[in-house]
Amino acid sequence: MGHGPQRGKLLAALRREGADAVRRGRPWSLPLEDRVLLIAAYWRTNLTLRQLAPLFGVSKSAAGRIIDHLAPSLAFQPRKRFRRDTVLIVDGTLVPTRDHTVAEQSKNYRYSTNHQVVIDADTRLVVAVGRPVPGNRNDCKAWELSGTKAAVGKAVVIADGGYRGTGLVIPHRRGPGQTDLPEWKEEHNASHRKVRARVEHVFARMKSWRILRDCRLKGDGVHHAMLGIARLHNLALAG
Repeated sequence: MGHGPQRGKLLAALRREGADAVRRGRPWSLPLEDRVLLIAAYWRTNLTLRQLAPLFGVSKSAAGRIIDHLAPSLAFQPRKRFRRDTVLIVDGTLVPTRDHTVAEQSKNYRYSTNHQVVIDADTRLVVAVGRPVPGNRNDCKAWELSGTKAAVGKAVVIADGGYRGTGLVIPHRRGPGQTDLPEWKEEHNASHRKVRARVEHVFARMKSWRILRDCRLKGDGVHHAMLGIARLHNLALAG
């Protein structure tokens, strides 16, 4: 979950946001720091609750309650405004998801959800994450359906060729009967590829959280995991 100063920052922010408010009924069996650690450990290792709960000295049902209650509070806040010279990059990533009510079989033949993630090309910080859509939706549909398009407004966004017809900045393609692209277009595509690779690096870092490789959570669980991991990614990057 990051080192001491990052953890302290996150806990202070969560308290400000009201995540540690006293609840009616039974008090939590763990302090906020341990509850956050339990969720981070769950996302990082993808252990079952039966395996994870004893590590924190709580019951399986208590661990489940902690995740259901606190995980939504860990969600990152999307950026609302962008400087005029900001360049963003969008791409979709598939998360194998066992809840078939939110997932569909995708090109990799597994039930999965498609998550549209937008990063700042300069800082590599995540600035927007769309709502998950079934994994059989292609990226250009998911861009709109997930709410990502609405979230970034009029900012300049670059994307790969899967986003044709969206108005985003995508690579040049050969026209009918064209065997080669003009040199300037080839050069433009090469630099476009290089910048676009940054979003792949972000996905690689986010997928080191094993829950994004096989998500057992139901309903909004996969969305909360994605939003929480985006916040922890940004925290680790920004320090």
